[in-house]
Amino acid sequence: MQIDLRTVSIKPLRNTFDNLVRRFGDKPASRYQEGSYDIQATHNLQYRPMWEPERQLHDASRTAIVMADWYDFKDPRQFYYGTYTLTRSRQQESAEANFDFVETRGLLAQLGDEDRQLVIDVLMPLRHAAWGANMNNTGICADGYGTVITQPCMFAAMDNLGVAQYLTRVGLALNDTESLVAGRDAWMNDDMWQPLRRNVEKMLVTRDWFELMVAQNFVADGLLYPMIYEQFVDTRLNARGGAGVSMMCAFITEWSAEMRKWTDSVIKIAAKESDANRELLTQWTQTWRDRNVEALAPIAAKAFGEDATHILDTITHAFNARAAKLGLDL
Repeated sequence: MQIDLRTVSIKPLRNTFDNLVRRFGDKPASRYQEGSYDIQATHNLQYRPMWEPERQLHDASRTAIVMADWYDFKDPRQFYYGTYTLTRSRQQESAEANFDFVETRGLLAQLGDEDRQLVIDVLMPLRHAAWGANMNNTGICADGYGTVITQPCMFAAMDNLGVAQYLTRVGLALNDTESLVAGRDAWMNDDMWQPLRRNVEKMLVTRDWFELMVAQNFVADGLLYPMIYEQFVDTRLNARGGAGVSMMCAFITEWSAEMRKWTDSVIKIAAKESDANRELLTQWTQTWRDRNVEALAPIAAKAFGEDATHILDTITHAFNARAAKLGLDL
């Protein structure tokens, strides 16, 4: 008996969904495109929200920013649910390995009592700032327009929850639950933390969701993370026996650098859309920058002592330069 094997080429009846054909042409689409573009409903919405009956359920007028196409905000990371969860899973494994390494080798014992207390004083209240960032990004996701921008904001909300959890584990490793209680008490009552707490609470009630994105993801994170995790944790503490704390905060540093790429992309695209957008973004950025610099000043004084002014000025200048590259005139 003879068997004749032949290769048969089967041409698919269609390459992708019609909405992607209209955007990108009749060709195979990426998983990111299939999982991100034109998913939000735009027609035949069944009801208006009872808490805001003057608007549609999905309404672009909830922000003063105007875009011809809200799906211009392509995520440079190309995160949709699949790639996001896979990436965070790998980072979780790496973070767990770091925590195990620090704990099994007793690296935190290299910290002197004074520096150990300084870490608790500076990092533990930030658990509550991260929770505020979680709430703010959830709010952006709720009010935002277009899946390519609301989807990453939901990811950012969960990432900030992860940041708070990692800080919790740092506190437990340093001084068990007492450090967490002290951090909450400082956040609620210590004069040093009230300006930052006030900023977080102002953002919680900011109604324009794009302004909230600028305030939280661009300005607040753009100033706080370089000061705390790059300058304080990775530079100052490392030089004083705090390599263990740096390793335990490795995910936070890595995540903030990754998040910066997406935030910069959003600001740059919105500013390029029109002069009106650019002027509004510049105004928001200036307002929230000044508020955050003022709020971070007492924290910097605690973390860096006599070097505080120089370090905060350096971070502010770097942020201004970053904003200028994105088309904002600060």
